[in-house]
Amino acid sequence: MGSVKTRAQVAAEETQRVIVEAAARLFLEGGYHATSIGRIAAEAGVAVQTIYNAVGSKRDVLSRVLDFAAAGERAPVPVPQFMREQAESEPDPRRIIAQLVDFWRGALPRTASVFRIIREAAAADPEIAALERERSAQRLRNYRHAAQLLADRGSLRGGMTIESAAAAIFAIGHSETYRALVLDGGWDDDRWATWAQATLEAALLSAAA
Repeated sequence: MGSVKTRAQVAAEETQRVIVEAAARLFLEGGYHATSIGRIAAEAGVAVQTIYNAVGSKRDVLSRVLDFAAAGERAPVPVPQFMREQAESEPDPRRIIAQLVDFWRGALPRTASVFRIIREAAAADPEIAALERERSAQRLRNYRHAAQLLADRGSLRGGMTIESAAAAIFAIGHSETYRALVLDGGWDDDRWATWAQATLEAALLSAAA
């Protein structure tokens, strides 16, 4: 059973949520560079210093916008936390893969616009370019854990290393892959999910899995 949050923790989370939601609206409307911390504060109905105290710099705010979009209703719980808890309790390797695909199916449509904001801002802002690289590296590290779970269950295809398995998960579930196939390519989410599940199973699992 999770620990009970204090009133202060609940209030802090709500303040962060209000800031993140306000920032997301402004970033989507005008872009990252056109949106100042002052505008976010006004939109959220908080003081500028509250943003720095609750979230951090504008770069940090953009990162949290991505976190909240990825986590959806479970925000502010970090995605790696709830995905790891879910996967570690699942003995079936195909279900572990299905959990990933189910998560992506919900998260990728929510995060597509945020990834676009980051991509556009990164082209002119070294700080955001660094953020883009850091978040990409973070996702790859998280997928190593999923690959390790498959290996621990004796289900990883022969000759497949943890690094190679993580890279396959990273590529198949990448936002750009989703954008190319669904948003630009005309696939619907059902077709994409079926493809992602089958491709991951073929790439990762042994014949006995």
